[in-house]
Amino acid sequence: MGLLHHTVVYEVDFPNVACQKATLIKRIKELSALVGDIGGEGLGVITFSGEDYKLLGVDLSELSELERALEEAGLDNEIPTLFIAEVVLTYMENSRSDALIQWAAEHFSQACFLLYEQIHPEDPFGCVMQQHFSQLNSALHSLAQYPDCEAQQRRFFEKGWSECSVMDMNEFFTHCTPEDEQQRVQALEPFDEYEEWHLKCSHYFVLTASKGMESSWTPLLSNMTVPHCDGPVRMAGSITAVVCATHSEISGLRRYGHHSVLIKPNVILTTGGFGEEDGQHCRMRNFHVLVKHADYWKAGCVKKENPDKRWDERLYHTVSCLSSSLALVVGGRTSPSSAGLGMLWLKFPETSNASDPGDVTVELVSLQPAAEPAALRWRHSTTEVIFKGEKYLFLYGGRSAMEPVLGDWYFLHTQELSCTVIPVEGPVPESRHSHSACSWKGGVLIAGGLGAVEQPLGSVFFLRELEHGFQWQTVETHPPLIPRYSHTAHVHDGKLLLVGGVWFHSSSVPGITVIDLMTGLCLDYAINVEHLEWPLMLHNHSSVLLPNEKELLLIGGGGNCFSFGTHLNPEPVSLSLSNILTSH
Repeated sequence: MGLLHHTVVYEVDFPNVACQKATLIKRIKELSALVGDIGGEGLGVITFSGEDYKLLGVDLSELSELERALEEAGLDNEIPTLFIAEVVLTYMENSRSDALIQWAAEHFSQACFLLYEQIHPEDPFGCVMQQHFSQLNSALHSLAQYPDCEAQQRRFFEKGWSECSVMDMNEFFTHCTPEDEQQRVQALEPFDEYEEWHLKCSHYFVLTASKGMESSWTPLLSNMTVPHCDGPVRMAGSITAVVCATHSEISGLRRYGHHSVLIKPNVILTTGGFGEEDGQHCRMRNFHVLVKHADYWKAGCVKKENPDKRWDERLYHTVSCLSSSLALVVGGRTSPSSAGLGMLWLKFPETSNASDPGDVTVELVSLQPAAEPAALRWRHSTTEVIFKGEKYLFLYGGRSAMEPVLGDWYFLHTQELSCTVIPVEGPVPESRHSHSACSWKGGVLIAGGLGAVEQPLGSVFFLRELEHGFQWQTVETHPPLIPRYSHTAHVHDGKLLLVGGVWFHSSSVPGITVIDLMTGLCLDYAINVEHLEWPLMLHNHSSVLLPNEKELLLIGGGGNCFSFGTHLNPEPVSLSLSNILTSH
């Protein structure tokens, strides 16, 4: 019979819910057989009684009633007892849930407690999470008083438990779930919502506590070493985010998984992604532009010269401007099971010195060059490099429908769009997607990304031009760069700027990281969002650096969380970088 032989399960729920569950069990033969239905009607608070399963209809906050019901159902408080509370206590007032935790410690001589619920209400994802439960009229009471793992651990020690260990679900999945089980879960279905998965896992924890057990019971820490983060991230300062002054009646910039690029001075083109269009959520069909005026940006839709031309409504593609009238779209996907999408030219009129979004037009031109198979990927990077005076696009990393992570690269000659073999030496970076890539000194800087085992990477590499080819070089940073992915990046005056993203350091969210490429000094800056009226989700976003103004424009961002719905940053946001770029 295994480990649960002679074990009896007591399930406690509200009386009306317990009655519904009991009816369901009796109605379904398989469930009745599973719990050992011994027949007879439920008596009083015991709505169902099986051989090794008892279902009690009691309000957990009424401890005297709970104690009476458990005694009536035959529970012996002198034998080892395990309490399991999966997102239960947080719905109770803290005084009542605290009393329940303390009651369990005091009334059972040998007891263990397993708790699973939410943490980190203060960051953007935490705010969206709280809004979701508030809309369901199910406020999360624990969060204000017990906002993190440390507070929950203190809570159990103070309520009489002698041992307690706790970790968030990213740590649990990585360190407590067997590797073969991780692989089984990851292969269940096509999946591409990494950001929402990791953010949700950083906002839930699992806690084990015990008292009076003959041998130490801390299953989260037995036979394993879990590397904990070294306290809060040290911030060198903060940068204030303000809503970008825009004149617009469109919602098209509320999106994620898109790409934004400066196609002309003061003209930003945004393509693709998933967002809000014509009052509904969908993969975005329209292109949008922001055109800068004296003290505001004007937003609007781009006119397509050939509106019937198929765009494929792609996400996680790249757009590279090759001239003032020509840009190349590479890759992207429609769904995670698609084979990926190829390449597409975007052509703009030479003369367009747009002052109004309506002045910007684009023509879509399909192409089938020899390099097309290389473009069947998404979450990759496409960066301009120079070799022997010739321009190439360096296509690197990403993922495909067949490969969850790619580590290969191609050099696309910008004139012929053919793959050119150029020798590359040095230590090859590990495979990654959702990384950042920036042109620098004729080569390319690769930073972060999500690796083969779905763990964020903290490495920075420089692909440096040599006389006969290129060479991979590791960029050492101090302190070490906190691993992250789904960020954006820019180079300005010898400094690499990493913007937003997702990391596993759950005590804070990524803001702006500045890496001095000459000294390796790495400084983190928080983004001050006090002037924003909505949570700023800095993943799956795009950003455009205006170097003369030392201003960073953040466009879109957010995601579609399987638990809490879709959150899209509603408006572009502006960050002034003049202070940090001057003082760094």
